[in-house]
Amino acid sequence: MLYYLFSYLDKLDFPGAGMFHYISFRSMFALILSLMISTIIGRRIIEKLRSMQIGETVRDLGLEGQTSKKGTPTMGGIIIIIAILVPVLLLAKLSNIYIILMLITTVWLGLLGFLDDYIKVIRKKKDGLSGKFKIIGQVGLGLIVGLTMYLSPAVAIHENVEVAKSGDTTEIVYSQAVKSTKTTIPFFKNNNFDYRSLVSFMPEKRTAATWILFVLAAMFIVTAVSNGANLNDGLDGLAAGNSAIIGVALGILAYVSSHIKYAAYLNIMYIPGCEELAVFASAFIGATVGFLWYNAWPAQVFMGDTGSLTLGGIIAVFAIAIHKELLLPILCGIFLAEAVSVMAQRFYFAYTRKKFGRGKRIFKMTPLHHHFQMKGNNGIEALIQKPLAPVPESKLVVRFWLIAIILAALAIATLKMR
Repeated sequence: MLYYLFSYLDKLDFPGAGMFHYISFRSMFALILSLMISTIIGRRIIEKLRSMQIGETVRDLGLEGQTSKKGTPTMGGIIIIIAILVPVLLLAKLSNIYIILMLITTVWLGLLGFLDDYIKVIRKKKDGLSGKFKIIGQVGLGLIVGLTMYLSPAVAIHENVEVAKSGDTTEIVYSQAVKSTKTTIPFFKNNNFDYRSLVSFMPEKRTAATWILFVLAAMFIVTAVSNGANLNDGLDGLAAGNSAIIGVALGILAYVSSHIKYAAYLNIMYIPGCEELAVFASAFIGATVGFLWYNAWPAQVFMGDTGSLTLGGIIAVFAIAIHKELLLPILCGIFLAEAVSVMAQRFYFAYTRKKFGRGKRIFKMTPLHHHFQMKGNNGIEALIQKPLAPVPESKLVVRFWLIAIILAALAIATLKMR
């Protein structure tokens, strides 16, 4: 909104109004504003949640410091959502298709997570929203994203089609804007992967099959990453801190993808219009970092599914929008490890129970972060008992953050590892 106001004022030669044309200025403004909003409204929302007795129900699983979390207000993801939406609505180009997609994602999954928390906390049904309905909501968002990328004329890329060499000079030549299902793939020199190559056996209906495959991939990615973030939300500050780090990397990727010189230097596709996502990423970073003011150990509020599903969905849709979804296994390596640990644990337990009549475990407890919180050799039959001494929660969270930073740096570095 402010963008349009100051664009009008700039036409009237209003002093300083032209600054709103610069992505860098609006991004920094969004970062600062989201930080201020999350820290200012955070205390009021926490007090409101306490007055409504919206507290976390904690089962005693034998984890260090677990019982102290009982009664801590949850549904704090509301703070993050407000701190994202307000700066974006004020500072971004609201006609930009990528911003529209991100706003829909934030509201859609925010409502889905809120409904899950409401059922668990207010209506006292510990299982919350049925997993079937949760998956339908996530898949539905993936369908919207995939179809928008297919149908919107504003979604197009300029592919780096040729490297022209003249002496020692290398020049990247870009094609005209095209609708494409190509995406950046890490580590390979010819770094654009096309979903079209997977349906080469259908020459007559290849285009339709390619876009159907892309939409299905978008559904899977949104569902997988949002659930991965949800599993990661188990320690004070863990999911918020990891999401902020991922947000920094995605903001950088969006900016370089929208800048033709940087895109040429990195030899990646040029995506006009996605520069507005840098504003969204800045608001996302500010909101998650600001939330840590109250969520860092010892937490005064938990984000709940209202926050974790939203954060994961935002990360997934953001990556799809800038054609970098194949970087997510690296960038979201923490989320991936959490999800894989749960799936492996369940599969191994079911397999050993069927074969030996007694279920065994790989980890002491899943998701993976809980494994490090439990004491080893405590009567739980698990393949992996180390560490024997439980890792303090605050130390464990910082170590996960450090791993997330390494993975984010690696994801960006893969663009030049060719």
